[in-house]
Amino acid sequence: MTSLPFTRLLRSLGVSAAVFVLFGAVTGLLPNPVYVRMVARTPADYLFLVATAAFAGAFVYQRSLASESIGDRFAAGGIVGGVLAFGCPICNAVLLALFSSSALMTYVEPLRPVLGAVSVVFFAGVLIYQRRRCEAC
Repeated sequence: MTSLPFTRLLRSLGVSAAVFVLFGAVTGLLPNPVYVRMVARTPADYLFLVATAAFAGAFVYQRSLASESIGDRFAAGGIVGGVLAFGCPICNAVLLALFSSSALMTYVEPLRPVLGAVSVVFFAGVLIYQRRRCEAC
């Protein structure tokens, strides 16, 4: 709460960039030699990646202004929902261990855009709620 506005801005931009690069690399949206994506990349995947990264940075910025913790768990849920929305469902080891690849492609793959939209709305709601509850924001 005592850091300068420029430091807060740099930190939030750093979080956004880190989320974009890290999640983009491990989901195969950013091509790399370590990870091969097994489903086609779509513009919606990139949209949800950018939205998740932007919301994470905005949350970190607003959180640095608040004197008490407001919505941390909901923000984490929004990030998880965002990753599930743009991540490759059959490349996710946890989902693959719980379900078969055919079940994931049949039931989860068509729901990814809906999950992404819900995640964006959820994260926007958290930011609005945090903004209204924070006097310094």
